[in-house]
Amino acid sequence: MRRIVVGQAVVLLLAAGLLLAEEPMKNEAAGKEVPEPKSSVTSHSVVIGGETVEYDATAGYLIVNDAEERPAAKFGYTAYVRQGVDDPAERPITFAFNGGPGSSSIWLHMGVLGPRRVVVADADFTLPPPYELADNEYSILDASDLVMIDPVGTGYSRPVGEAKGEDFWGVDQDIDSVSRFIKAYVTESGRWASPKILLGESYGGMRSGGVALELLTTHGMALNGVVLVSPFMSWASGFDGLNVDLPHVLFLPTLAATAWYHQALDDRPDDLIGFIEEVKAFAYDEYAPALLKGSRLTAEERAAVLAKLARYTGVSETYWDRADLRVSHQQFVKELLRDRRQTAGRIDSRFAGRSFNLLGEQMSYDPFNSAVSAAFTGSFLDYYHNELEFGRDLEYKVSGGVWRKWDWGHATPDSGSFKIPVPDTSVDLARAMGQNPHMKLLVQQGYYDLATPQVATEYALEHMDLLPEQRENISVEYYEAGHMMYLHPPSLVKYKADLAAFIREASGS
Repeated sequence: MRRIVVGQAVVLLLAAGLLLAEEPMKNEAAGKEVPEPKSSVTSHSVVIGGETVEYDATAGYLIVNDAEERPAAKFGYTAYVRQGVDDPAERPITFAFNGGPGSSSIWLHMGVLGPRRVVVADADFTLPPPYELADNEYSILDASDLVMIDPVGTGYSRPVGEAKGEDFWGVDQDIDSVSRFIKAYVTESGRWASPKILLGESYGGMRSGGVALELLTTHGMALNGVVLVSPFMSWASGFDGLNVDLPHVLFLPTLAATAWYHQALDDRPDDLIGFIEEVKAFAYDEYAPALLKGSRLTAEERAAVLAKLARYTGVSETYWDRADLRVSHQQFVKELLRDRRQTAGRIDSRFAGRSFNLLGEQMSYDPFNSAVSAAFTGSFLDYYHNELEFGRDLEYKVSGGVWRKWDWGHATPDSGSFKIPVPDTSVDLARAMGQNPHMKLLVQQGYYDLATPQVATEYALEHMDLLPEQRENISVEYYEAGHMMYLHPPSLVKYKADLAAFIREASGS
């Protein structure tokens, strides 16, 4: 049976990759009447772990107000709510989004969390249409209801009334608006008593740290748990190649893992994990001190470091020397496979594609994006229009390009109203965990992720201001894949098991 509802009623209810490039949109409703909420509700079922889960799917948008209670945005979302639940207060609900900034939620939605999944080739280019869309036996709908959120500037989400894009496109503006959407949805759907999980991927990690604290301190909403998937938490540690030494130290183990995967090492060990730990020790104990010394580094010290850099990364001592010991990941993915006329991937460095400029030092494209993006976009729009029966008359922005106008300043909990120009919301997350000491944190990280590398994630966690007992609430899981680790079949199985166990533990279900 399928039932369709279009109107104001809301039934109980994503980059992949950083810096997606398209032109931002304008306010659709500027000078116009503010649109009414709109949604389509359909009924379905999916088999997860041998169990049939019947659910309602709601596709649509809410109207979210600003601090002055003026309509500010239509917020697009997709909600999946299990049928036949006697007491919704006992049923967890997970709010999830991707990153960018400027990415819609289709990646998490159609890659792992939702009831339908896009099947793509692993570490290779997916064939052109027809694409394969399968029932997702790894969906979390057996453990939790799910709300996929598209921040303003992505999906169907747009400014309305007197609001403009710049009111949403910034670290703090984004935290505020996403928090307001979650509060609005929880209120309209009657889920204030339900256990609540927040899940963010990539830049969604920076968003999650701020939203966890904003929900608690501004809206009185305590979360049971936060899940960070391949998180980008700090500007200072998350971008290499900007004349800052720290990111080069943190990226190095992932450069080495990438060389290991592509068989580009002369002396390649069998054990990937042991190799990464060895490189990590070198990065902290030898490479970082060498970079800190600058011109005080002796010729002998420099030669010793160069030899290990070449040994661990498969890139020559000469190249590292010419780069003054600081090879960015963009340069690395071009140089590593240059003799094969290939470029390695950034979002998932297991992928490789043709190099169009054999002299270049910057990626002209990411082979990962080219390998999977068309399959995700085509499958999602077909699913949304035909199965969820919504959006044919609207433009869905897979990537909104809003990073071009992004305000990176962030007022941390201890900075008052002053915005720090180099944002780091691990500070906010630590404060949220301190003020909500039962909240749990799960971090899911891939070894082949050059967008948000493993050791950069570990560095953020290790430097959070937490008491020892609060650190016991943190769990970290690793996967032999990249940024979107759930596209790797063995990692998909582990990802679902890890996430479902975390939701059940955090929510007490």
